[in-house]
Amino acid sequence: MSTDQFSVDGDVAIVTGASSGIGKAIAESFAADGVDVVICSREQDNVDPVAEGIIDSDRPGDAVAVECDVTDRDAVEALVETTVEEFGGLDVLVNNAGASFMAGFDDISPNGWETIVDININGTYHCTHAAAAHLKEGGGSVINLASVAGQKGSAYMSHYGAAKAAVINLTTSLSAEWAGDDVRVNCIAPGFVATPGVESQMGVSADSIERSEVDRQIGTVEEIADVAQFLASPAASYLVGETLTVKGVPRVEESPDV
Repeated sequence: MSTDQFSVDGDVAIVTGASSGIGKAIAESFAADGVDVVICSREQDNVDPVAEGIIDSDRPGDAVAVECDVTDRDAVEALVETTVEEFGGLDVLVNNAGASFMAGFDDISPNGWETIVDININGTYHCTHAAAAHLKEGGGSVINLASVAGQKGSAYMSHYGAAKAAVINLTTSLSAEWAGDDVRVNCIAPGFVATPGVESQMGVSADSIERSEVDRQIGTVEEIADVAQFLASPAASYLVGETLTVKGVPRVEESPDV
């Protein structure tokens, strides 16, 4: 049986928020399979090393780093233009850029609320809207990053959960609109993932996680990248408008004693 349907070799992708964590892992996974990737973050110095690491490795895909704040429409337009100029088109858009902080609802200032909403949902809108014409040229794929907080809510994360819920709904709504243009729009809702941010805040390191262990509720960035590559590949051709929850063992109620 051929595994070619799982390959994204030859595609061109934009991965936002790719200086570390999930975005970095997706960019590296794509490049390892022959995808030319344009990666961005708000600080050029943070994303340059990721592109250099891809270029200096034996990965067949090329990489270009761009400084881009996804809430700045002009910067987003320039990101898309750079991609098309460098690689001749755009096949896959991964809307990974996001932000969050923990706070009780009463303590979230208007500025704090607007900042989180702006990055997570408005940034997704700007990137997808700016890339629309290029994605439709050859039939592309949009992969949005949401969160389990956007599916079921999360105490002290109301702003983040609300924004990610909007991303999930945008995924469903847009997928119906763009299906006729041969563009698939899907979403990943990760649970607890051992990113560098999680390690610095909670002391949980990806080095302690074994992928072969099934009984766990924390994953690695590489496991999310694998799902993103699947969604970008022809193997996911019948997945349209779906949000894949990637969170390990479900939390279930204990059975009562009988």
